[in-house]
Amino acid sequence: MRIALDLNGAQVEADVEPSVSLADLLRTKLGALSVHLGCEQGVCGACAVLVDGRTVRSCLMLAVQGDGRSVTTAEGVPRRRRGEWAAIESAFVELNAFQCGFCTSGMVVALEELLSREAVTRSEVAAQLSGQICRCTGYAPIVEAFERALASSGRLCDGDET
Repeated sequence: MRIALDLNGAQVEADVEPSVSLADLLRTKLGALSVHLGCEQGVCGACAVLVDGRTVRSCLMLAVQGDGRSVTTAEGVPRRRRGEWAAIESAFVELNAFQCGFCTSGMVVALEELLSREAVTRSEVAAQLSGQICRCTGYAPIVEAFERALASSGRLCDGDET
């Protein structure tokens, strides 16, 4: 089947078999190497991408389901965040919020959904990361890095703290 989608702001087309996952299409045919295949069962979150602004597990979505839709991978997040990306990157480096980096792109994509909101609570950051598996950091520095980035843009609110 021939499909067309918006990938990180560019229109692309590809021929795919009906059974090919979106993750496989993105990695093998479209060169989106930030899409990592970990468990291939939708559990680890390493394959997370945004489809029409919502976080999805691309290993569980068929490529044909992406036809006509907007897909953002970790490669596209800095383009969407232009001025803010420096604060996010800086927070990650300062807090050593990644080690091996395998899960980082999935986490960045998952949290991009939150970055598009005007206000985000600490519990929303934690909830958004709950579907991402990291075996290296223990999550605390990752959560802190995103909270710092949200705070620097004035979007982190503490309304749900008890």
